[in-house]
Amino acid sequence: MSHYLDVLTPQNSQIIFIDQQPQMAFGVQSIDRQVLKNNVVALAKAARVFDIPTTITTVETDSFSGNTYPELLAVFPQNRILERTSMNSWDDQNVRDALAASGRKKIVVSGLWTEVCNTTFALCAMKEGGYEIYMVADASGGTSLDAHKYAMDRMVQAGAVPVTWQQVMLEWQRDWARKETYDAVTGIVKEHSGAYGMGIDYAITHVHNGAERVQHGERIGPNPAR
Repeated sequence: MSHYLDVLTPQNSQIIFIDQQPQMAFGVQSIDRQVLKNNVVALAKAARVFDIPTTITTVETDSFSGNTYPELLAVFPQNRILERTSMNSWDDQNVRDALAASGRKKIVVSGLWTEVCNTTFALCAMKEGGYEIYMVADASGGTSLDAHKYAMDRMVQAGAVPVTWQQVMLEWQRDWARKETYDAVTGIVKEHSGAYGMGIDYAITHVHNGAERVQHGERIGPNPAR
């Protein structure tokens, strides 16, 4: 039980993206699909900022599922994509090898669908691999609200930890004094975190009289003194 008390750090985590492909997304009804993609890409960018070992796996790409979101691939252009036939990623030796290579037992999971690919992977990885699963609820999706909810419940009952993408990123950051990742994290927040990001923009430009503004894609210099 002690691992439940551990916070996620850039040193103890790895991440897997499972079947973030258009045909899988078409079936998602538990979350707005554009919001889903926003959250997946934001999580990926956070993983890149903190140099988190990242596995991307797909199923039946050419036959019916389609290619991984280009926005996700753009975050990790050098990553090898692990193609499978099994709905359960744990059944694929290449996936198991990739996860073992990092030597880290905490796996952050973002995948489609929650009730199939996420659940079977999580249960097997915990039981057979001894991994700790952190299931990113808002960067995953199911074919209905019930499908997503009860799959999350089942995984939590089995020992998985439910999290959200922004929670994961801020847990990795932990301290705003960590200036080496400060700008990148606040950049992700401004681009992907909705009202939170708007608040940062507002604080910079109107509260702190930010040093520069951007208009029509061009930097136009400092705000005038107020």
